[in-house]
Amino acid sequence: MSAVLYRRYLLGVLLVIQIFNYLDRPVLALALQQIKVDLSLSDTQLGFLSGIAFALFYSIMGLPIARWADRGNRVMIIALTTAIWSFMVALCGMAGSFAQLLLIRVGVAVGEAGCIPPAHSLIADYFDRSERPRALGIYMLGGPLSIVVGFFLAGWLTELYGWRVTFGLLGLPGLALAALAWLSLREPRSSTGVMSAPPQPSLREGCACLWANRTFRHLLVSFAVLFFFGQGIWQWQPAYFVRVYGLSAGQLGTSLAVTAGLAGVLGTLTGGELASRIAGRDERLQMRAMAVGFASYGVISACVFLVPNYRVAFVLVALANFGGALANGPLFATIQTVVLRRMRAMSIAIIYLVANLIGMGLGPLSVGVLSDAWRPWAGEQSLRYALLSLCPGYLWGAWHVWQGSHTVTQDA
Repeated sequence: MSAVLYRRYLLGVLLVIQIFNYLDRPVLALALQQIKVDLSLSDTQLGFLSGIAFALFYSIMGLPIARWADRGNRVMIIALTTAIWSFMVALCGMAGSFAQLLLIRVGVAVGEAGCIPPAHSLIADYFDRSERPRALGIYMLGGPLSIVVGFFLAGWLTELYGWRVTFGLLGLPGLALAALAWLSLREPRSSTGVMSAPPQPSLREGCACLWANRTFRHLLVSFAVLFFFGQGIWQWQPAYFVRVYGLSAGQLGTSLAVTAGLAGVLGTLTGGELASRIAGRDERLQMRAMAVGFASYGVISACVFLVPNYRVAFVLVALANFGGALANGPLFATIQTVVLRRMRAMSIAIIYLVANLIGMGLGPLSVGVLSDAWRPWAGEQSLRYALLSLCPGYLWGAWHVWQGSHTVTQDA
């Protein structure tokens, strides 16, 4: 296989793995209402389950795995962790209580933590600076494509067979993907089996070096802010449509697959392609365009929870996800460009550590707490107001991305 064909193959395999890495999250979001009824849980418990319980272990385990990836065999790490999370996702369907499901989700988090940082580092070794926005844009399609696949399949599977069977079926393909990665991908650090990664700084030195980078500092804060508000909105949006409009799981899954999923795919492809074609070596322009996209997401998302018609709301969901997804490729490409090569996986792990602990950990939980607190006076509309209160936060995250554009040229 030629070098060009192999790079495409590697990107394709990593993309499919990432789709399954994210797949359990839209499935969980869509199944929250069924899980609530089946296990007799409160909104606060659901927020804890989908938020901090997962994010804590996902974030903390990401850092040692990333440091391993910066000096070790990234292909082996990706294959091993893919097998772990796939088995645990399938096991979710066997949980009989809140405590059991909580422990299984911890196992899922530990496995999934080993996917993205090693993959980003691997892609950055195979694609140069001008190609990275496009390459990482293609890789980051895993998120929106998982929404398309997850919402569509999970919507109908949960309606026909329930959430337990759905989790069982969706966890199995990852085991085959783990074997495929291990047998067919190559670690470029060694052609003879001897690792030759560059010297790695200590954790303290690495964190100090990254914090001294002004662009990285703004992106770190921006990620934390955007994850807090974004994960809170995203995780509870399906439950909102069920409660307010009475949609079935099948209707909801199909609608969100088309609006949130396909719009995210188009936005990610468009953002990565435009960044490579128009501003392949101009990260300043890329970051300013990203800031506009994030601000637009916040404004349009607020309108989703204000309109009285669910069809109009779904159109707005599509517009919001398209605007927000434009940044997927350029944003991660910028991170890989402004940090040292020997710290690429570590930089992504730190981004996800902070962002997930604050964002994924507290975002869904905060929505659940607000919804329960406001239920006495708002009734079934309490979730609407809880979600609406998070939308302006996207403007805060956009401001940090814009501020980072002032320093990115020097840092790159």
